[in-house]
Amino acid sequence: MNERALVWLEAARLALEGRTAGMATVSRRRGSLPMARDAKLVACDDGRHWGTVGGGCTEADVIVQALEAAAAGRPAVARHTLNADLAGDVGLSCGGTAEFFLEPIVSGASAAAVYEAVGRAILTRTPAEVRTAVDWTAGPAKHVRVGEETLGLGTVPAMVGEESGVFAESVPRLPRVIVFGAGHVGVEIARLAARAGFYVVAVDDRDEFADARRLPGVDEVIVEDFRTALDRLLLDADDYVLATTRGHSYDAYIVERTAASDARYVGMLGSRRKKEVIWQALRAAGVPESALARVRVPIGEPIGADTPAEIAVSVVAELIRIRRSGESPGK
Repeated sequence: MNERALVWLEAARLALEGRTAGMATVSRRRGSLPMARDAKLVACDDGRHWGTVGGGCTEADVIVQALEAAAAGRPAVARHTLNADLAGDVGLSCGGTAEFFLEPIVSGASAAAVYEAVGRAILTRTPAEVRTAVDWTAGPAKHVRVGEETLGLGTVPAMVGEESGVFAESVPRLPRVIVFGAGHVGVEIARLAARAGFYVVAVDDRDEFADARRLPGVDEVIVEDFRTALDRLLLDADDYVLATTRGHSYDAYIVERTAASDARYVGMLGSRRKKEVIWQALRAAGVPESALARVRVPIGEPIGADTPAEIAVSVVAELIRIRRSGESPGK
């Protein structure tokens, strides 16, 4: 399961159980820090926690502070500064300042429904907006909007920002990686991409390969002819398409169907020689040169990868780079 969704769903479970627990979310960060801009964790008073805000001494302190906010029954803000000297002392090559919004996990079914709605939105690639009041003097106040539905606790001001006393979170839908072909390399790519936070779809026309037991963490496993699967898939600007099938003809068909699509990334597993052979056929079939020019072959970062696992590391590293850098779809 996607880790970000898991954090929210565990919060829902803790709310139903009435456990003392807190949530910590990065609200602001400056400098070079070992955490994502939207890093989040949930910590329970029994020592368990889900998610991460970077690990190390900072995370240990944030867990304590989140539980203190939970015990106090009201949100708080914590600031942590990691300077170069401290970074060196603890073996980290980073430095900067991060602020965390800390809040109690509210007990009860109504609160659990709020947390679960966010988790389910992540799992279904539905954008969500979360607004939490900073002042809980009149009781907990947290709203979530998923699609056209809004649910929540208490009253949260309509305006957002520090001036209005509202902590706002945007939860965009996950970028989707579609791996056509669940052979040795395809499976490794799909599994690692899921661990890296992508929504992953694995497609193969063979039952024994498109088997969910081979693809832990993958969001969708489709056993279907590639042609039929492509007929049903609508590709958007946050899609990443990978042709990693067992045959040149299958890969050629997938590239033909997706090269001119709105997908953020289209790539084909194979050598430059394979590319030359397939590109000749695709040109003859009328695929525009501009569409072929944006297809990446070979795929992956040039790290000398050889084994399926190494190839997966190189490919997912490339996907992450494109996702984070805002690099244009073309090479």
